[in-house]
Amino acid sequence: MPPAKTAFVCLPCRASYKQPHPGRYDGDRVCPRCAKPLIHVGSAFAPPRRRDTAAWRTLSVLLHAGIRFHKSCCGGPGYRPRTLAEVRERMTHARRTGEPFAQALLRREVP
Repeated sequence: MPPAKTAFVCLPCRASYKQPHPGRYDGDRVCPRCAKPLIHVGSAFAPPRRRDTAAWRTLSVLLHAGIRFHKSCCGGPGYRPRTLAEVRERMTHARRTGEPFAQALLRREVP
């Protein structure tokens, strides 16, 4: 059986690569196009199309907030905002309530 693979992303190139899980002694992975470090996003990640700049911007906000796409015991990674409007809505909620930004992004509905 082949080893399980997980997704890595290069934000400047807007590219996703499936590679074996990082080991304890593995170094940083680099993009084959631009040689910048890849971000480990998890095995439940589905990349947007390369031309969809709004989706890549949304993904960039999520990744910079520390949110990843790892599988949980019951299926996928849970809710993740897909549009910039959803991200803005959750950002304003986080500012108003004082809730941590990463936690507000994972909220399915904003009260």
